[in-house]
Amino acid sequence: MTIGERLRKLDWRAIGTSLSEIGYARTPPILTAAECRSLIALYADESRFRKHVDMARLRFGVGDYRYFREPLPPLVRDLRVHGYRYLAPVANRWLESLRAESRFPATLDELRTVCAAHGQRKPTPLLLHYAAGGYNCLHQDLYGDVAFPLQMTCFLSERGEDFDGGEFLLVESEPRAQSRGEAIPAERGEIVIFPTRERPVAGKLRVRRARMRHGVSRVRWGERYALGIIFHDAR
Repeated sequence: MTIGERLRKLDWRAIGTSLSEIGYARTPPILTAAECRSLIALYADESRFRKHVDMARLRFGVGDYRYFREPLPPLVRDLRVHGYRYLAPVANRWLESLRAESRFPATLDELRTVCAAHGQRKPTPLLLHYAAGGYNCLHQDLYGDVAFPLQMTCFLSERGEDFDGGEFLLVESEPRAQSRGEAIPAERGEIVIFPTRERPVAGKLRVRRARMRHGVSRVRWGERYALGIIFHDAR
């Protein structure tokens, strides 16, 4: 079954509801164990990537990640293309609820055209790697003026076999309110969908913007790999 077929079978109405109600959605396993291993194996091939980042050097955490160069591996490309197709309507409902006039286009190619017009032409999908003691500080993945409000993380390593710890973290904050956190166990093949920067939250009088940041808790042992699917391109 193709990636497009697997994503089409998901309950996207339930995913949209989960994103609106708790700030993220978690899928059943989408990638097979063999596909996860094949993506992990790419990490050693420097020719597949345009940039390597050492988190500790930049005080982002402890670990490293690599941004893919074009052409993207077919599996990564298909997750990005088909994932965007189903998430664009969710993003536009969010814009409508916030009374924003702009809307996102229906296809990834159209979004990338908008990005290019703003000087954002570099692909942003990436592989992330953490060894024992590694973690990722809370952050947002913003690369220019254009930012699609949703993104995906695909977990590639097997909890309990390859690593332990390394929960995916989400923290939501609103003005004059305490922050709320979620710790999501990383299970191989699953995808977590979450806000890039903020999400709408219904209040008594109006819809508010809640700021979202994400990260990874400390890996206790082993190695943890993940694939990040960001839909907007970078400068």
